[in-house]
Parts: sequence; structure tokens; C-alpha cells
Amino acid sequence: MLFLSYFKSTVLLWFLVLATCGNKTKAEAIATTPTKKPQIAQITKEIIVAANQTEVYLPLLKGKKIAVVANQTSVIFKTEGHTHLVDSLLSLDIDIKQVFAPEHGFRGDFDAGEHVKNSTDIKTGLDLISLHGKNRKPSQEQLEGLDLVLFDIQDVGVRFYTYISTMQLVMEACAEKGIPVILLDRPNPNGHYIDGPTMEPSNTSFLGMTEIPLVYGMTIGEYANMINDELWLEGAKKVDLTVIPLENWTHEMFYSLPIRPSPNLPNDTSITLYPSLGMFEGTNINAGRGTEFQFQRYGASFLDSNVYDFTYTPEPNFGSKHPKEEGKLCYGKDLTKMERMNEVTMDYIIDAYTNSVDKSKFFLTSGFTKHAGNNRLQKQIEAGATNAEIKATWQEDIEKFKKIRAKYLLY
Repeated sequence: MLFLSYFKSTVLLWFLVLATCGNKTKAEAIATTPTKKPQIAQITKEIIVAANQTEVYLPLLKGKKIAVVANQTSVIFKTEGHTHLVDSLLSLDIDIKQVFAPEHGFRGDFDAGEHVKNSTDIKTGLDLISLHGKNRKPSQEQLEGLDLVLFDIQDVGVRFYTYISTMQLVMEACAEKGIPVILLDRPNPNGHYIDGPTMEPSNTSFLGMTEIPLVYGMTIGEYANMINDELWLEGAKKVDLTVIPLENWTHEMFYSLPIRPSPNLPNDTSITLYPSLGMFEGTNINAGRGTEFQFQRYGASFLDSNVYDFTYTPEPNFGSKHPKEEGKLCYGKDLTKMERMNEVTMDYIIDAYTNSVDKSKFFLTSGFTKHAGNNRLQKQIEAGATNAEIKATWQEDIEKFKKIRAKYLLY
């Protein structure tokens, strides 16, 4: 907790200096795109992710047998380019026994939901244990002989983005085995707001394991602390958890991800639209998979061609071997010019449902319920509820969550 106190005092000092001395040089890794609300801050000092703070966590790893939970986003940034965390730790003689990989694999090149097998990393020779294949939770045998587990994955702050489920299951397994977890925190590009339907206990799945809103406004480190201290792990267990915090970031700041976190989130626009367009995953509507504009457009062959003048045809590509509506001319909307979002909107899915020629084709009910977290949202859309009417039904749960969230904010 000593370094956490230092971190908070450093951030406070910085903002006092900023208030009196004006803006500094912008960090290369940070983009300042337009926002819909003026209170979103411009970044004026380099954000330091926890992985770059080797002086803090290396002493905790020395002489230990460790496993790393990582993917292509688990990097240490350099003046030019970056080095993968695993490569860096190996060069520093840290004893890595194996790597656990989440959905999309260690190198981030598998489709969404694709079964990933265990393998060996060609570059390092390390065993790669998939947590999106035969099992999604490390087995007690796979943790045998380890002294700790190091977790470092870039998240995007959306409940059904499965990296947080992987984190929770890793924490559970380590709690059961009595193995500490060290988590290296990273910014949340959707961390500036809380919105969306809250997961109901009866609908929990790998797409949402806890009762949180769709967009929960926390870094992966803050959320890990919440899971642990709210006793949300299986059996109300707690893991020995250490979160290494960020430096020079707050929830009001915009963070442009320098590495795509998964195959179908290629840029800032897709990430800001993902909380809203991700709901199309529970329908037969294509949300840009099979194009180079994933989660920046939506359409289907059965949407009314008289309503839409924008068309496209999904084809197999990187990250989507068999996209919805493959090879079909889709009618829909282009959202590539969208500014940074500050809310979840149902306008897009209401628009698509309203203009479906055959509404019986629209919903994939089981999948939609898992993404929404409740079975009310589909009924609301089918009944013709407006975006404002739907969002009004979320507010009570959001306010309850905010009170819990406030206890765990680090930034």
C-alpha cells in the first residue's frame, strides 16, 4: 500500500502543477479525439502502465516460480515500440513456468469464441495453456509448483468482453490453491462512465459473472479489488491480491489503445461503439465482422433496402472466418465518424429491429439475454420502447453499483 499512497500523492501534485503552469507536451501514446462532453480531459503527461514500473514488481518476482496470464497487449512500452512482458521477464531471469492465454489466444489471432488448444510458444518454448479451450479456469494441477501468478491484459471495460471473466476465474483458482496474484493495471478506454443493464444472477455466464452494469467504469485492477473484497469469488474466498497501479491517468482521460485488444476491435471508434454495437452479437445482425470496420457499422440482408442507402458485404477475414451474413449484401448504417461515446445507446438496435423485413430472424434469444444480462431488454425492444424509456429502467441498479464502485477507485 506504500506505493499506492505515493501514487495518489504524485497524481495530486501533478494536477496542482498543471492548474498553475499550463499544458505540457502530449504523450505519443495518447490520442485526443473529440468528445461529446467538454469535461473529458486532454492528456498532458505520459501515462505509465503498471507493466512499465518494473522497479515496483520485479522484486516481488525474483526467486519465484511464476505463471503469466497474458496476450498480445501484455507489453512494456519503449521510447520506440514495445517489448512483450514475457520476453522482458525472461531476459531478466524471472522463472516463468507457463503462460495462460485468454480468448483469442496468446498472440490475439483467434476468432471471437473460437476454441483455443494448449500449445507451445515458438519464440520462448514456454507451455501455453488456453483458458478458452478445454477449460476456462486453471486447474489445480496446472497451478502445482507455482509461487505466484502475474496477470497483465488490456481490457476495454465492457462486461461481456471476456478478459475480466478470465481474470475472475484465475483469481478463484489461485484462491483455492493459496497462490498470490499480482495484477498489472492498465487504463480503461471506456472508464469515464457507467451505463447499461445490470447482470442478473440468473443470467450469469462467461459473458458476465457478476452483478455489474454493462459498462462499469473501472480499470481491470480496480475491478479485481472489488471482486476480491466483495467476496464475489466462488465460495466467498479471497485471493492474496496485489494491484500495481497506473501513473498519470484518471477516469476522465482518454486513452487510445496502441495495440488492438482483440481481432475485431481495431481502433478507438470500434472501442467506443462496442458497448452499444456489441449487443448485436445476440442477434442475426452483422456488426461489421468480416469487414475492416468491425463494430463501426451494422447491417443485414433482411433490413429494409428502402430505408438504408449504406451497403456492404461481409467476407471472411482476420478475426472472422465465418461472419454473419457472409457473402450477402447488407443494408444498414455506417458509424465510422462517431465521436467518443459517453453512454450506452439502444438506438442502433431499435433502429435495426424496427426496419427488419422479417423480425422473426432478428433475435438469438439465448445469446442476447447473456449479453444484456436480463430477459427484459429483448421484450422492451419488441414492444417498441424508446431508448430513453429503456435506459430509465437501468438507473436504480446503476446507482446501487456506483456506491459499491466508489470504495475501489484508485484514480
